[in-house]
Amino acid sequence: MTMTTSNVVVLDNGGGLIKAGIGGERDPSAVIPNCMGRPPSSKKWLTGDQLHSHPDLTSVSLRRPFDRGYLLNPDLQRDIWSHLFSNLLHISPSQSSLLLVEPLFNLPSIQRSIDELVFEDLGFRSLFVADSPSLVHLYEASHCPYGLLAKSQCSLVVDCGFSFTHAAPVFQNFTINYAVKRLDLGGKALTNYLKELVSYRAVNVMDETLIMDDVKEKLCFVSLDVPRDLQIARKPGKDNLFRCTYVLPDGVTYMKGFVKDPNQAERYLNLDGGAPPSATVIKEGMDQTEVTENPEDRRRIDLTKTEFNLTNERFLVPEMIFRPADLGMNQAGLAECIIRAVNSCHPDLHPVLYQSIILTGGSTLFPRFAQRLEMELRPLVPDDYQVKITTQEDPILGVWRGGSLLASSPDFEAMCVTKSEYEELGSARCRKRFFH
Repeated sequence: MTMTTSNVVVLDNGGGLIKAGIGGERDPSAVIPNCMGRPPSSKKWLTGDQLHSHPDLTSVSLRRPFDRGYLLNPDLQRDIWSHLFSNLLHISPSQSSLLLVEPLFNLPSIQRSIDELVFEDLGFRSLFVADSPSLVHLYEASHCPYGLLAKSQCSLVVDCGFSFTHAAPVFQNFTINYAVKRLDLGGKALTNYLKELVSYRAVNVMDETLIMDDVKEKLCFVSLDVPRDLQIARKPGKDNLFRCTYVLPDGVTYMKGFVKDPNQAERYLNLDGGAPPSATVIKEGMDQTEVTENPEDRRRIDLTKTEFNLTNERFLVPEMIFRPADLGMNQAGLAECIIRAVNSCHPDLHPVLYQSIILTGGSTLFPRFAQRLEMELRPLVPDDYQVKITTQEDPILGVWRGGSLLASSPDFEAMCVTKSEYEELGSARCRKRFFH
């Protein structure tokens, strides 16, 4: 039977989110958290999409198939995939092919368990395994067919995901594996750090992973001048442009957490708009009620408190990606990681790679991420090289869209491993087809 794009399932199986849909379409049909959760009020475990529609998400117990970027619980992953394919995509695996996005440097034992899951448990007709940098490059090159990226067939993909951050050079649609550099920091580590800061300073939120994810996505941003911003964050009342309040769900009045005053939370945007901080404070402070802080109040802890203030946490959390050493981690920052990845490639590729940096992954969505990365990179890159950083149109869906494009190409069928080949040759022999 000839394969058509309508029966190719594209699955970007991330540690944080699963993006799944039919090859050839622009957007995935389902984007759900790759986890199962059990709210205290429920006796059964719910999948990611069911969790989002549950009224009470406080103190949810979470189980994830991925840990530190690797699939360590295939049984849990099978349950999530089965629900996804039957209830959300409404497809029959035996009539479909699967394009699966796998993490870079996946271990052979994990590859074997994935192949068992795909062919034996779910019964897919054929499988193609891709990595995220090559799919991002494919999508961006086809998006701008006359741009530098398409002409040179060369780019540097910076993927800031849930578990890892990778700087991966891509040449002619193949990831240059020996040049890939990895930073063991991603969205999960940032959320955990934010939980620790808020729990230490305000209210215990160590069990509120989903709520703190929401706080991080809505309120955190990247600082362009950390010493200056730390000074501003120490100011009292309306002079503190970073102070904002997040209201926790109390289970009675509010079932979901929210930012108390969104306008107050966005005051920091005026800082780098050219106006000096003092002018900004006068302009912005007029319609803000003054918050005076008494040292006695700070010592008195209100155990019934359902809201907390954030100040310097808002930019110190994303700062981890650029300065992991400040937190005692023996890691290079993202800029140095990129320099090392480029230096591992042939010197002739260096100028093109610096001009074709593509940002993808949910952790690149922090405001000013690209601007800060360029500020960090510029002093480290030779003066005669240009630095150009492009953020994907949708950093979360970029990999999936590249997969959808690949699945609709006429050569896709020939690139897949079929179920009969897997049964005859085994996992290790079949996987050699995806090596390069």
